[in-house]
Amino acid sequence: MSEQEPLFADGTNLPGFHSLLGYRQVSWEENEAVLELALEPRHLNLGGVIHGGVLTSLLDIVLAQAGTHCPYPGRMRKAITLTLTTTFTGQCSGGTITVTGRKRAGGTRIFNSTGEVHDDKGNLLAIAEGTFRIRSGSDRPEGVPI
Repeated sequence: MSEQEPLFADGTNLPGFHSLLGYRQVSWEENEAVLELALEPRHLNLGGVIHGGVLTSLLDIVLAQAGTHCPYPGRMRKAITLTLTTTFTGQCSGGTITVTGRKRAGGTRIFNSTGEVHDDKGNLLAIAEGTFRIRSGSDRPEGVPI
């Protein structure tokens, strides 16, 4: 595990696969979410640069979050990915990356988000677009208990 403990913005620990990735939730508000990841050797591919699967996973998470903000402590809203398209535009092998997702459109159950990944020098590493479906019980603003 890195020196940086993987946490949600409210200070709670990340569960499962989220913990394995080891990102930090910078912000999460209505229609936008931001994550940071301090790159470690475990995030790199055999060529020594960040693995595309890491980038895609982080984009999937932040794009879903962009449409599922829940302002109620101890509760959350959930979504499942229907489509996700990722385009890789750069590479890096160290430092901290920032992943931003924004909800662009949607109805009561289906929404669309876009996102970007930048390195700590501001270089664009990847972009993505995804369509998500709100899970049952998560369609209300108060969501479900964590």
